[in-house]
Amino acid sequence: MSATLKLTHKAIGAEVRRGPYDVVVDGERVGSVEMNHTIEISIEPGRHTLQVRNGRNSSGTQTFDAAEEEIVAFRCTGKRPLPIFLASFVVPRLALKLVRD
Repeated sequence: MSATLKLTHKAIGAEVRRGPYDVVVDGERVGSVEMNHTIEISIEPGRHTLQVRNGRNSSGTQTFDAAEEEIVAFRCTGKRPLPIFLASFVVPRLALKLVRD
């Protein structure tokens, strides 16, 4: 049996970073998600890490647990409040945001 990771790249208003985001699960690139699209990835039950990347920009790493046949959903966006957006040019890790649904 497996679980499902569901990741949506949703733009909220005007978003500067419009390219696809690479999806990294447990340190391995497992695919990419285009703006305003959703992907579903089959994963093993248990504890995992998730991160999205766009070039040199990346989100923080999120840890999550998945049970058998469970769907674990996240949204990602590049839209951040202006001070964080400006700081992301110096600290790329601030550029992208993951939110668990």
